[in-house]
Amino acid sequence: MRIATFNINGLNKRFSNLLDWLDDTRPDVVCLQETKTTDGAFPEEALEQIGYGAVYTGQRTWNGVAILARDAEPVLTRSRLPGDPKDDQPRYIEAAVNGVLVACLYLPNGNPQPGPKFDYKLAWTDRLLDHAQTLLQTGAPVILAGDFNVVPTDADIYDTRSWKKDALLQPRPRAQYAALLEQGWTDALRTLHPNDIPWTFWSYFRDRWPRDAGLRIDHLLLSPALAPRLRAAGVDREVRGQENASDHAPAWVNLAD
Repeated sequence: MRIATFNINGLNKRFSNLLDWLDDTRPDVVCLQETKTTDGAFPEEALEQIGYGAVYTGQRTWNGVAILARDAEPVLTRSRLPGDPKDDQPRYIEAAVNGVLVACLYLPNGNPQPGPKFDYKLAWTDRLLDHAQTLLQTGAPVILAGDFNVVPTDADIYDTRSWKKDALLQPRPRAQYAALLEQGWTDALRTLHPNDIPWTFWSYFRDRWPRDAGLRIDHLLLSPALAPRLRAAGVDREVRGQENASDHAPAWVNLAD
């Protein structure tokens, strides 16, 4: 079973890129972030035609998340992160697919910091920590997959010098990510690539893709019930080099049945 996460950075704008990647790799489950489309404009029928069922929640211009399942219909279990009924940003969706509970998330960026956007990022992540603990307590096989908008350590970035003030590298978001791992989640990419962690994001600015000046901010975390099934993990980095590409590349795990 292959589960992938991909910040598509505009689903309808890059739908042909998504279709090409799906055709090439045939993942069983895909978590999409930054779909940037309303639910009414989500290309559900086009995805069904190539064998993917979908659940999704979105809005015009910003945010938006979705879970796709090949030859299956995801069973929606949650379409918002609990803990703040006033938060209406579509950043979290959760569904059961073939015996695995899949949580797709798009964590707030938090820039500029300090400020209200950074405060929102911290508060949202605190809610994620609470919900993640609840998921662990079920004992179910769960994966948290998505754009976490945090560079966990200096080993997860090409160079920290131009990013020192960025919200992605601040001590508090890093501590929150570490707290997730302390709960018992397994960081799949770090576990299987401890000495050569692949990047997942290359900014459009300053020729960062040609220079391979990348970061790792897209993560796949496995619950203790799912981690023993981990067989492989990687990043389809060639997708980032295509015409009209997202600034992210898909990251994925292979799980034993």
